[in-house]
Amino acid sequence: MITRPQKVFIALPVQDELDFLPGFIECVRLQCFTHFKLVVCINQPDNWWEDLNKLEVCKNNADAIGILNKIKDFPIEIIDRSSRGNGWKGRDFGVGWARKTAMDQISTQAEDQDIIISLDADTKFNPDYLRSVTENLNRRTDAVALSVPYYHELTGDKEKDRAILRYEIYMRYYAINLWRIGSPYSFTAIGSAIALPVKSYRAIEGITPHKSGEDFYFVQKLRKFGHVLTWNSEKVYPAARYSDRVFFGTGPAMIKGRGGDWKSYPVYPFEYFDEVKQTCDLFPVFFTEDVATPMDEFIMEKFQGKNIWKPLRENFRTEEKLVKACNHKIDALRILQYLKWRNAQNHFTDEENLFRWFRLYYPEKISFFQFDLKKFTFSANPVLDLDSVRNALSEIEEKFQLEQSNPKSYILNPQS
Repeated sequence: MITRPQKVFIALPVQDELDFLPGFIECVRLQCFTHFKLVVCINQPDNWWEDLNKLEVCKNNADAIGILNKIKDFPIEIIDRSSRGNGWKGRDFGVGWARKTAMDQISTQAEDQDIIISLDADTKFNPDYLRSVTENLNRRTDAVALSVPYYHELTGDKEKDRAILRYEIYMRYYAINLWRIGSPYSFTAIGSAIALPVKSYRAIEGITPHKSGEDFYFVQKLRKFGHVLTWNSEKVYPAARYSDRVFFGTGPAMIKGRGGDWKSYPVYPFEYFDEVKQTCDLFPVFFTEDVATPMDEFIMEKFQGKNIWKPLRENFRTEEKLVKACNHKIDALRILQYLKWRNAQNHFTDEENLFRWFRLYYPEKISFFQFDLKKFTFSANPVLDLDSVRNALSEIEEKFQLEQSNPKSYILNPQS
């Protein structure tokens, strides 16, 4: 039972964000929904104070604490994991630990129906953002979380814009194909674009602090627990920036991409997604017998030759529960691993895969491009052309998100 008005808690990890922090604070200050509290974890390993290569980051974090301490017009709590003696010690450090520290602190003071909104300091959002998220989650009480739509703003730097558009095309193409095959894991997990009721956070025992990808594992964990929304009337606008603070994600992808290395972020042949669907469509059959699937060779390799279906069949006594267990076994991580594994046999270029996909599923979009998509290349076409592809994919994805906003759609756990 709520004993006071519902409150929003913003969880913000900060490391070396002095350039972005003032803009972020202004976005918070302009919010129409005012019953909120900002919880900031400023963080770094403690031994960076003794590392000349990291000393600038330490000073940057100290200046950030000074800026945040001056805020008097809205509630803020600063968790100092960066000053001398307060930084991370040992092997546990990074954005995953910072996000967890902020969220765990929120959980100690919030009520079940309060809302946690995860953001990053390099992200912009409109004045109605907090209100839109709150109303969305309150309207959809069947949902355990919200994966917020995103859109990277361009910078005017051609090299940087080309890299972020290439990465965003990869992400949207990937998500759309999961939508297309009806996967329960059709979401894009971005740390600056997650919101959830506090009761959901407590129910799944919080976020697991990976050094990279903590947002991906967090949303996957939430999806296994219940229904994750993917549409919201307001978006977030993360910055396009080079960053090596994590091992994978937007920043590292842009750094690799700047050097022409996109092998970790390919445009997979759409047929590989179809193979995932064919496998998942057989899950009900496993209730009575083992059958061959397109993913068998990968599954045998990944699980050291074990029969993963027999134990599930023995442990779950209804077909519905068995199918749910299979979806938990072949989850978002396994799907990604399969696509990477399968892509070793891909003989098409990324551009060829993109064209083949548009030609088969969205041929009407091709005529709207002001260039020949069949001759399109990520490296040679103008940034404007990459932006056109990004926007076409964004429109397609938004239609899927709107359809998914129907509570009867894409339910992994019928009881959630």
